Amino acid sequence: MTAPALTATSIKKSFGPTVALEGASLTAFAGEVHALLGENGAGKSTLLGIIAGLIEPDGGTLELGGAPYAPGSPVDAREAGIAFVPQEPTLALHLDVTENVVLGREPSRFGFVDRRASEAIARAALARLGLSLDPRAPGASLSPAERQLVGIARALAGATPRVVVVDEPTSSLAHAEAERVLSAVSDLARSGVCVLYVSHHLEEILRVAQRYTVLRDGRTVQAASMEGTTLADLTKLLLGHEVAPVSREETARGETVLEVKNLSGARLPRSASLVLHRGEVLGVAGLVGSGRTELLRAIFGLDPVVSGEVLVKTSRAGASRGGSPAARIAQGVGMASEDRKEEGLVLGMPIADNLTLSALGSVSQGGFVSPGKQREVAEALVGRLSIRAASTELPTSTLSGGNQQKVALGRLVHQDADVLLLDEPTRGIDIKSREQIYDIVRALAARGKAVLWVSSQLPELLRVCDRVVVMKKGAVGAPFPVSGLTEHRLLEKISEE
Repeated sequence: MTAPALTATSIKKSFGPTVALEGASLTAFAGEVHALLGENGAGKSTLLGIIAGLIEPDGGTLELGGAPYAPGSPVDAREAGIAFVPQEPTLALHLDVTENVVLGREPSRFGFVDRRASEAIARAALARLGLSLDPRAPGASLSPAERQLVGIARALAGATPRVVVVDEPTSSLAHAEAERVLSAVSDLARSGVCVLYVSHHLEEILRVAQRYTVLRDGRTVQAASMEGTTLADLTKLLLGHEVAPVSREETARGETVLEVKNLSGARLPRSASLVLHRGEVLGVAGLVGSGRTELLRAIFGLDPVVSGEVLVKTSRAGASRGGSPAARIAQGVGMASEDRKEEGLVLGMPIADNLTLSALGSVSQGGFVSPGKQREVAEALVGRLSIRAASTELPTSTLSGGNQQKVALGRLVHQDADVLLLDEPTRGIDIKSREQIYDIVRALAARGKAVLWVSSQLPELLRVCDRVVVMKKGAVGAPFPVSGLTEHRLLEKISEE
């Protein structure tokens, strides 16, 4: 029998007192897509880091093609045949496609980069993914899906890798763009490469993977063939229990708390209008590039407004005038950005600081932050939002993605925002954290808060929202209730010309 392409046996790793892996094992074969599943904090990132030569394990063994494998660095891993595609490939947008594909491994001639050879390598790597991109196209001109695919092509440039690790490749992509990436991943496996695939989207796992391994609390709890496996099976494995069917009544809408009239930005949105009521979750659907994120940023004052109005009608609306983020916060508006790492959180700061950053006055005394008050408030929020953290004094960067997202939401809870602008609030997080955030937001709406929820995930909009509006080319359509609406019908509304 052919030896597995990659074997990890009883891998252990701790970071100080935190045990990340405690006996994790995995066996993946050439020519298959092997899904690595688990909640945020289960140990997936640590195991991937060890395989990619980024982290040194404390115990256990690795084998590549049946031979011992112990990379001391990412360079060692690459030379051994491991290619790693991170969740958000860092393309140099000022360089073209060819330059990005060969970046760091440029062929040279007479001491200079050989452009002809570079283009040949880029074309070959792109062809393996079925892409017909212009090798000279600027990185800045690429769509999100194309950038993701160029990141995969970079991993394939030069010698063919034995194993390609692909981490959350579709987390920020719309349905049509995600389809391109999934097709490329399947083609790659069919060519004989072992693809180790990580995603929180279980539906796509069922489509592309032949086998799977599930991690929980740093241990392997299940490894099996995908044949005959259902979505319910995977969900139960990840959560440890079955998900109860959704049964809730539509929240009664109260008075208007936010009114957007003919709002236009420098590029997007374009004459967008909507009304948000107290006690409701209003979803914003649309394709990538439709202006959903730009709408929220314009409402919150992060992007300039060319024309139109944003009327905040909370009881605190008179606290501050203007449309800056500081004014919006004073008016009772809070926003959680889709980019939690760059905009939503200060990852190097303690958890307590991030939770209280938008309303430091409530944890201050004599003009200075009171560590005791801040700690007390932060610990209460950690408990209320089920944030898994050993201490609120730890850097926020030490948390898993799902717990980081709950910290970003917790900041708005501490701020006591009446209007919550949530942009892709469950992007890149595990199913358990996702369900917890759904419950938190529904509870906030039940308390009279108003939520504007942007999401690329259609099932999520149907699961959480009371009504949905569709954005197209920067404009907002009329709202419609989600009751009786199917995912297929919502997709039709988004796709209609």
